[in-house]
Amino acid sequence: MSLRKKIIFGFSISAFIITILAAFEYVNFIQVRNEMQFLEVTDSMRNASLELRRHEKNFFLFPGQAAAESGATRNQLSQLADITENLQSGDPAKIAELKNLVADYGTQFAKIESQLAGVSADFENRKASFGPSQSFVPLAEAYARDAPLFVSGYLQNTEGLSLTDPLVVKLNQLDTSINSLRSTGENILSTSESLDRTARDDADHVIRQSQIAILVFFPLFLLIGLSAMLFISTGVVRRLKTLTVAIDRIGARYAGEAPAQEGKKAGHKDEVDTLVEKFNNMNSQLNTWEIELREKNRELLQSKKLAAIGTLAAGVAHELNNPLNNINISAQVMKKNLSKESEAEVREIINDIVGQTARVKEIVGNLLEFAREREPRLQDVELNALVGNAYRLVSATVDTGNITFALDAEEEKIMLRADPAQLERVFVNLFTNAIAAMDGAGQLAVRIEPGETSVTIYVSDTGKGIPEEDRDKVFDPFFTKKDKGTGLGLAIVMNVINKHGGEISVVSQENMGTVFEIELPRKGV
Repeated sequence: MSLRKKIIFGFSISAFIITILAAFEYVNFIQVRNEMQFLEVTDSMRNASLELRRHEKNFFLFPGQAAAESGATRNQLSQLADITENLQSGDPAKIAELKNLVADYGTQFAKIESQLAGVSADFENRKASFGPSQSFVPLAEAYARDAPLFVSGYLQNTEGLSLTDPLVVKLNQLDTSINSLRSTGENILSTSESLDRTARDDADHVIRQSQIAILVFFPLFLLIGLSAMLFISTGVVRRLKTLTVAIDRIGARYAGEAPAQEGKKAGHKDEVDTLVEKFNNMNSQLNTWEIELREKNRELLQSKKLAAIGTLAAGVAHELNNPLNNINISAQVMKKNLSKESEAEVREIINDIVGQTARVKEIVGNLLEFAREREPRLQDVELNALVGNAYRLVSATVDTGNITFALDAEEEKIMLRADPAQLERVFVNLFTNAIAAMDGAGQLAVRIEPGETSVTIYVSDTGKGIPEEDRDKVFDPFFTKKDKGTGLGLAIVMNVINKHGGEISVVSQENMGTVFEIELPRKGV
């Protein structure tokens, strides 16, 4: 599974859990809202029930307010009827029971009002028959509203009314009706309180469900989210470290002890920064290795080219050497046998044959020297003396009258292991080219800087310099722009330096001069 899919998968699980929690909480919120609305209704119903009981009590206790309390009681009954009619939730059985109780209460209350009217009429009609006790009739009538059974007993005991007396019968029936009404009122109140309590319990239950859901789902969301993040990040970091180690190994394999690039300070880097730093180091090391590889390829190509040319040159030189010797010997014999009377023109021709033959032999000698590729015969060589001797050899063959030669060495004697003949040939060739470049006037300087393991030699002149387009070709065999040059001098120089394990390079500027830099190991190859 790809990293992207893992991240999406982990995020989806966490999002799914939090979505379930949100949906559950939304549903619970709707339920809580409904329960709260129902609770408000049941609370109003309970308050209306209490008010009904209060007005009922006032109706029986205060005859002077009977009419007002009767109206208030009927008003509360109407409110209770409306509330129960509009109830949409709760226990349907209890709601139906409450509806019946409210209806019964209204019927019973109307019946009591009728009975009270009958009792009052009997007291009024029979007021004169009570004799001296008639002054207590209003009090008995009023007391009969709240305790008709007590008044009935009083009339039987003090006025001698029988149990079958119509007034006694009405009072007893009124007591029964009042008790029934009060019982119905108590049932209305208890049913209202039961509905209210049920609504509160339901609201509390829904709220507890929300709390439990939050306590369960939110920690689960955190646990799964953190676990997924930890799992993914651990895998990524582990592979980043593996990749970092691999990059380190690749870079070390190709570049050895190449210095690492500076990155962020330790403690401010994460795994990605480390990987980027390692990758940059490897890239730098690979670039260095690629440059070195190109240089080695160039040197290999140059060596193959020199080897091919050398083989060809050796064959040509071998074929030319014997005829040239014969021509040279014959010309010298002819020159020796010339009499004093020989014509000057003949003498000049023979001298020209001898001179040109010698020049061709020199060319053939160079070809053979180039083609042989003789391995250096190393021995201890004192470099200052060797350079001075090379310049004297050059001075003996070319005009150096206006050339200033200077040798600058940091030590009086600089020793190194080298083939003295080959090394002397190197300086002879370089000095010859330098003198030719200065057209007989200028400064030829040699500076030698000895090091612990190598010696660096700078050969500079104040000649006309090398054109930029020719600088990469000067070490190629047979490359020359001189009329009499063979183009093998610098090729031989490079060949000798390479065989000694050294390096040579050239820096030149037109009309300013040329500097050859040679670096040779002190202990040889």
